[in-house]
Order: sequence, then C-alpha cells, then structure tokens
Amino acid sequence: MILVMCIGNEMGGDDGIGPYIAKNFPDIKGFRVVNCETVPENFVYLAEGADKVVIVDAVDMGLKAGEVRIIPSDRIKGYHFSTHSLPLSTVIEYIRNRYAKDVVLIGIQPKKLFGKLSKEVKEAGERIIDAIANDEIDKIEVLE
Repeated sequence: MILVMCIGNEMGGDDGIGPYIAKNFPDIKGFRVVNCETVPENFVYLAEGADKVVIVDAVDMGLKAGEVRIIPSDRIKGYHFSTHSLPLSTVIEYIRNRYAKDVVLIGIQPKKLFGKLSKEVKEAGERIIDAIANDEIDKIEVLE
C-alpha cells in the first residue's frame, strides 16, 4: 500500500495544492490518499503497514511557480513549507523510525499564498497525480 499524505491550507492560495491533490486523486487499489490539511502529524498512524509514504506540500524552493521537485532528506530542514505546526523533518523522521522506511517528499513551488490556486500550481498538481498514480515518481527531478 502507498500512503499519499497531502498537506496544505485550501484558504491559502497555492498552499491548497495538497488538498487539491487529495480531492482529485483517482480511486486506485493499493493507494490510500489523505488530506492532512495543516496537521500531517495527526495522520502519521496511517503509515502503519505502508510500503511507501509520499508526502506532497507547497514548498518555497526559490524556483518558478509550479516547478516540482523531490526534496532529499538532508535538504528538508533548509526549506520553508506551508503552515503546519510540526516541522516536516520531524514528521518524516517519525514515520521512518516507526512505520515505513521509504518516505518521499514532493515539493511544489507556490506562486501566491492567497486566493485560489494559480494555474501553474494546479497544472503541477495534475502532473503529480499522474506521476504517483502511474508509479513514475522517480521521473520527478530531485532538488539540488
């Protein structure tokens, strides 16, 4: 089973990409998709029994709006994530130590953090849905 944890605030413009992905992810056997909103720590228990955990969040990486990257573990602490209460590095470490060793963080560069999702980020969300659903996460560029 692959757990997809989608993080974000729907009222925060592009920070709402996580909930958008959670709502639009197709119903596929072998996937469990959860809208964690801004509290992913409340959903870590769902990783029990997962073969892989994919976390999706808006991340200010200094890239063009809608750019998508896999963020390696050693780089997580250096980037600004959407408005959650517990650092994602802590959440990921907890999941790896307790439930699943294979945890991937996918970051989407936001354009704006107010209003509705920007066109660039919404299109990125669609590409991410396809990549996860078709087991093509490895085709996403890794953040350097």
